[in-house]
Amino acid sequence: MRNLVCSLSLIVFTLLILTGCTQANGENDDGKIKVIAAHNQTSPESPYQYGMEEFKRVAEKESDGKIEVEVHAGTLGTSESELVEKLKLGGADVVLVSPGFMAQTGIREIDLFAMPYVFEDYDHWEKTVDGNVGEQVAQAINEKSNNDFKMLGYWSAGVRHYYGKKPLESMEDIQGMKFRTQTSGAIADYWEETGAVPTSVAWGELYQAMQQGVVDSSENSYPYFVQQNHHKTKNGKYITETAHDYTTRFLLTNGNKFDEYSKEQQDILLRAAEAAVEEERNVDTEQEEQYKQQALDDGAVINQIDRQPFIDLAEPIHKHTAEDIGESATELLQEIRELKD
Repeated sequence: MRNLVCSLSLIVFTLLILTGCTQANGENDDGKIKVIAAHNQTSPESPYQYGMEEFKRVAEKESDGKIEVEVHAGTLGTSESELVEKLKLGGADVVLVSPGFMAQTGIREIDLFAMPYVFEDYDHWEKTVDGNVGEQVAQAINEKSNNDFKMLGYWSAGVRHYYGKKPLESMEDIQGMKFRTQTSGAIADYWEETGAVPTSVAWGELYQAMQQGVVDSSENSYPYFVQQNHHKTKNGKYITETAHDYTTRFLLTNGNKFDEYSKEQQDILLRAAEAAVEEERNVDTEQEEQYKQQALDDGAVINQIDRQPFIDLAEPIHKHTAEDIGESATELLQEIRELKD
């Protein structure tokens, strides 16, 4: 039996050598590594896809092909939970996820970026994520995940608006509506306060859910819901520009695996991530107006609303959420507010 075990071990070891998979960091014996990068959007025109393609371009160019990046647009899963699980287990190396989902991992500081109306405008958002607050949240993510998650950069997913079966003329119009959004945490708390009924529907199933009346309404930014034709559904025709969220997305890698790369490989991947951040944000900004116009051309109806009652409703939720997280979060919230000026 001992001889049989030894023989099998030798066979496995030989196969690993032949396939070039003997090194802990996934590096082949020719010095090349392969990086699997994934997001949950299936549209080839998604800003996420442009950002990931830029990550691939820079990483492969600067490494002279010694780093190969394989980009997956929804093909590893349209659910963020699937992507995060693959990141932890090694099925993906770089993924894009939302604060709302990441907060469910127990890293509560992330909720500071998810709360409705915490950001006044895009400049306020950018100053926050690119400054000290962004650094502190990135550090919390890394430390509280035991290095399972390492921040590579903050992406934008645009400014989010309501869209549904009827327009909102006032906050009262959303009461009782089945509203597709996060169903736990600060986001759910806020929409429950408006009178809406937060309802969970997977992104890949939302078109059908709106068409069949499973949900009455949803919220997202123009590039994302228009690319998926949500505005053409029975319950997606009316868009009210609530501008309740200047949206943050986290570009993450597995810190433990990242630490196994050489210094040169790490530097190249960080530069690729920086280039991807710039590209994704630029594309997202360009597409905001482009897809708003497309929605109008397709027959959607867009209206404005007095946002002040929505903003007033959010402020105590900001305070309560930060206090619930802890003193450091209260300090960060204050810093976010000061950055408005």
